[in-house]
Amino acid sequence: MLSERSTESLTMSPTTVAISEALPPLQHQYSAVRQLSETLCRPLEIEDYGIQSMADVSPPKWHLAHTTWFFETFLLCPFLKNYNVFHPKYSYLFNSYYEAVGNRHPRAQRGLLSRPTVAEVYQYRAYVDDAMRSLFSSVPLSAEMTALITLGLHHEQQHQELLLTDIKHIFATNPLRPAYRPAAPKTALAATAPPLRFVEFSGGLHTIGHQQSGFAFDNESPAHRVYLQDFALASRLVTNGEYLEFIEAGGYEKPEYWLSEGWATVQAQRWTAPLYWEQIDGQWWEMTLMGMQPLNLAQPVCHVSLFEADAFANWCDRRLPTEAEWEIAAAGMPVVGNLLEGDRLHPQPAKDSQPVEQLYGDVWEWTQSAYQPYPGFRPAAGAVGEYNGKFMCNQTVLRGGSCATPPGHIRASYRNFFPASTRWQFSGIRLAV
Repeated sequence: MLSERSTESLTMSPTTVAISEALPPLQHQYSAVRQLSETLCRPLEIEDYGIQSMADVSPPKWHLAHTTWFFETFLLCPFLKNYNVFHPKYSYLFNSYYEAVGNRHPRAQRGLLSRPTVAEVYQYRAYVDDAMRSLFSSVPLSAEMTALITLGLHHEQQHQELLLTDIKHIFATNPLRPAYRPAAPKTALAATAPPLRFVEFSGGLHTIGHQQSGFAFDNESPAHRVYLQDFALASRLVTNGEYLEFIEAGGYEKPEYWLSEGWATVQAQRWTAPLYWEQIDGQWWEMTLMGMQPLNLAQPVCHVSLFEADAFANWCDRRLPTEAEWEIAAAGMPVVGNLLEGDRLHPQPAKDSQPVEQLYGDVWEWTQSAYQPYPGFRPAAGAVGEYNGKFMCNQTVLRGGSCATPPGHIRASYRNFFPASTRWQFSGIRLAV
């Protein structure tokens, strides 16, 4: 496994994963999700697996081990008779933030762990996967077990996206600017973006939150009514070219556009452009998962903080949407777009084929909404109740997914959240009025 290297396009679609269709649906999904995590790591060299380029980034091998620890801790230990943990110290090393489970290794020191080796992490995954097969076949799955397995799979899909964002940051901090994978053969991309329009939506009473069958995280519930004024949403995402106009107009030098904390951050961090933008011989380039590429002005601007998104909106006399406005605009729209299964790994120009383009995929869209509990929200009982609720402070909601969001892992009610200064995620801008 560790000697496998892929210089070709990764195959992300679950329909092409070599897994027996004869498996029961949940077990088939388990196998597909677990295999995709390892597929995403195939282009890495051994030396890449242990790097932690900043405190918010986790080494790739930690992601592989932590997602495995989740199934061992919450499924195998309580439900599989006579299960023996793979290693007694792994619960300490690979617990992320579950206080009810026990102590954990400090997040900022994950990159200091040369051991376990990458090979041992893969052995851990194989050991737990084998035990999970025993669990699937040995006992009828209760509703509680099914819910925990499903949560674990969506948890691993979150880490698949984090794997790619963290790998990008790891490679971007390397002066060699290595490519995660080679660029695909040149394809014709739009040289200009479609005209930006504003699509109107009626206000009044609307219901938001998870209302459909199928999985959703606890922070998407309960569904509840909100009152909105009439509003309009931009027909597409803000482009690199439009953001470059903001830069050239002195946007990073004029405090009147910025929130107070944002302006202080700009000065302290010396921001002059989005993360991964770089001027070389007078031309703008950006770091991508395919290495350094010339800046495409028609592609959506990416890797901007809430502070930058808000400042840009102020500069052009617009604003960011609320999360309720975004969800109402997305309600009923098919979940299609430039997501991970499209295998592009970078935001793409809008096509102008729908009234509102790029709602799903490309970049996570900052909203102006603080990440707070919905009316009536209650965290789940036990350790898994720490999954979302305890982070409902000093975070802002993003919507829509990105080019790194796995298949089947996004919906209109999905609430992502990060601090306002976050830039290493695939985050961008949609305007509202």
